[in-house]
Amino acid sequence: MVLDKLANAQRYYTLHPLFEKAFAYLRDTDLANEPTGVHEIEGKKLFAIVSEGAGVTEEDYKLEVHRKYIDIQYVISGTDHMGWKDLAQCEAPNDPYNDERDAAFFPDKTDSWFYVPAGSFTIFTPTMPTLPWLPVRMW
Repeated sequence: MVLDKLANAQRYYTLHPLFEKAFAYLRDTDLANEPTGVHEIEGKKLFAIVSEGAGVTEEDYKLEVHRKYIDIQYVISGTDHMGWKDLAQCEAPNDPYNDERDAAFFPDKTDSWFYVPAGSFTIFTPTMPTLPWLPVRMW
């Protein structure tokens, strides 16, 4: 898992061939005025999901994992509260993996919570459970 500021995104370009394009979208798009929903950047290989609203609370979250997509979550305004847990420490999923939604959900709780301020992003890879999504998704 990575947590950093968008100003430092070039440090991560070598992690995936589409990361430079993904971070260019975040940097060059007026995200505050971008309509909510799915925005294809490079078809199904690279797309953004723009959403608006409060994050998930510690009481209401579901720990999830993806197999196909790397999840880049970018905070446009305010501060989001996210959590993480090592997949090797998780119990069996209580909602098994579904290929169409690229997710499985776990009954586990995590005590690894962190704040992500505006202008910052996280990267969750497919081998790690994530909270609140090789192609790239951005929130």
